[in-house]
Amino acid sequence: MTTAPGTTAPRQDTLRQDAHAKERTVARLRAGRRARHRRTAVTAAVLATLLVALTAASVLLGGIGRVDPADVLPAALGLRTGLADYMIFQLRMPRALAALLAGALFGLAGALYQRLIRNPLATPDIVGITAGASAGATTVLLYAPAAFVLGAPVAAVAGSFVLLAAVHVLSRRDGGIDTYRLVLVGIGLSAVCTAYTNYLLTAADEESIAIAMRWLIGSVNGADWDGVTTLAIGLALCLPAAALLHRPLTGLTLGDQLATGLGTRVAPARVATLLVGAAAAALATGVVGPIGFVSLVAGPIAQRLVGEERAIALAPAVGAVLVLAADVLAQHAPLISPVPTGALTALLGAPYFVWLILRRRPGATP
Repeated sequence: MTTAPGTTAPRQDTLRQDAHAKERTVARLRAGRRARHRRTAVTAAVLATLLVALTAASVLLGGIGRVDPADVLPAALGLRTGLADYMIFQLRMPRALAALLAGALFGLAGALYQRLIRNPLATPDIVGITAGASAGATTVLLYAPAAFVLGAPVAAVAGSFVLLAAVHVLSRRDGGIDTYRLVLVGIGLSAVCTAYTNYLLTAADEESIAIAMRWLIGSVNGADWDGVTTLAIGLALCLPAAALLHRPLTGLTLGDQLATGLGTRVAPARVATLLVGAAAAALATGVVGPIGFVSLVAGPIAQRLVGEERAIALAPAVGAVLVLAADVLAQHAPLISPVPTGALTALLGAPYFVWLILRRRPGATP
């Protein structure tokens, strides 16, 4: 077939226009990527600044007026003795760091579950993982109090894994996880764990009940360096695991069939995400108790700040800010302080949960 005279120039013009259009598209994509990187960097810097400020507030607002100001920073680093060491290094610093680390673990766990199941309600709080962890830790607290410091995190992880296995089995349908069933089964099993915990409380003595009830509400009061070490080790293990799960989770957002076609091992990725999220929530619960609703709100806040792709990376920082801020308010806010930290997060988080339920369209699955 011969080319008609005069058609070469228009065709070249069309090719040049297509090339220019592709270049503009690529330029827009690169500009959008750079803008997202800048936004993420700025948000991370703001969150880091907030964490430093809130940690300082948690330490300095703790009734340390009798400590020489020149001794505050050295005492925070463990370089002083006497009153400064006791007030700051033994009391205030462990509390602030426990709030920071526990909040980071709660935020990470919630973001992992929400990204995996693509549902803002599917968090360790709602699907019962935290209740399972509480049941295991309460058993140790009431019946093996001498082992509570080290045994509670282990018992919490064991309880959360048992409940996770039950939720995973009962929520399966047609070879996959039904998110509607997962939320309902989780709520039901959470009620079972709560009933078990209440039964344990009825058989305990008054002193143990008072300690257990304060812990069950969720509080960083009385946190020590053993608890901080446990939380730090847990976060050091869970963060790299979550980073390794980023690519499989991105594939799973496309659906199981397409993710499988792209090379994602769907079942192992899903199980690994569930286990990492459960371990993060259980370790935090084992040390500071079930501080409610942090895992529910940290992920959505991070998503609004930096987008869905980077939400998991910043959700731990958001969770840490939330728990630290709640603890400072729980200690020093007028009219309400002092209260357990978990009571304040529940007071603020419960309306958000109700709003999530009400905003869903009638007939939509959770």
